[in-house]
Amino acid sequence: MGMVREITFSQAINEALDYKLSTDKKVIMIGEDIGKFGGCFGVSAGLFDKYGSERIYDAPIAESGQIGIAIGAAASGLLRPIFELMFVDFFGVCMDQIYNQAAKMRYMFGGKAKIAMVIRAAGGAGGSAAGQHSQLLHSIFAHLPGLKVVVPSTPFDAKGLLISSIEDDDPVVFIEHKGLYAVKGPVPEDPQRIPLGVADVKKEGKDVTIVATAAMVYKSLEVAAKLDKEGISVEVIDPRSIVPLDENTIVNSIKKTGRLVVVDEDYPRASFATDIATLSVAKCFKELKSPVKLVTPPSTPIPFSPMLEKEWIPSVEKIEKAVREII
Repeated sequence: MGMVREITFSQAINEALDYKLSTDKKVIMIGEDIGKFGGCFGVSAGLFDKYGSERIYDAPIAESGQIGIAIGAAASGLLRPIFELMFVDFFGVCMDQIYNQAAKMRYMFGGKAKIAMVIRAAGGAGGSAAGQHSQLLHSIFAHLPGLKVVVPSTPFDAKGLLISSIEDDDPVVFIEHKGLYAVKGPVPEDPQRIPLGVADVKKEGKDVTIVATAAMVYKSLEVAAKLDKEGISVEVIDPRSIVPLDENTIVNSIKKTGRLVVVDEDYPRASFATDIATLSVAKCFKELKSPVKLVTPPSTPIPFSPMLEKEWIPSVEKIEKAVREII
């Protein structure tokens, strides 16, 4: 496993990128400000100096052009591009190419074309970046067949899942919560691959199951630790990848606890949260002891005002309230 150190989420992503660039000449990076500047959030720092402009393509602000280059490069079979969308909110500019081309080409060419590419995008609220720079939107990508969708929460998961995503032969949308970039955690120096479609039980429990994503994992763990002292045992599951989804781990947990709270920062309608709620009713109806609770933001754009934004984001208090209501 090599030496394990405490590094930040952004350093873990950087290590995964560095590892794949150094071991696979097919891997290239395309994106805005990823060259000398090191990326909007400093995640690509040092890579341009190491690999140069042939491997790290610092692109103009033209998402449609960038994604077109990346999909074409992947379709050729000669390259495995990593396309940085900077903010996931900007996907609309190049959405046709993502869902009509990248997602469908392997299917429409009978498996002969592989679109081995990763779309890395930062998302998430909490920094007063307002409605156009604060969304997560993983539910939208999960809705579309042909795309894999990964939403890591810890530095360890971020590194291991990104390596697996770059090595995958299908297009992967890899969403990084901006609020987690500075979070530190233990990460081995050696590349530890984490397979897509394997959830992680972040904390075991027997009374309630919480399924949580990205930054919500930490809030859920905080609630679980508090309620433990009162004798309420909460299990916290991080799916890690939304597509493919590890249904078994989630279903087995709900059957054990009989109660479910889903905590997700994406919008509530037709969402990942409703998807998990549906799964629980379809597979665990007899075992459910109480109604399923969803803790999500309201169905409104994300406010710029720090006070309103704080109210908009699912809070520790709201998660705790939901758990108490179904106990």
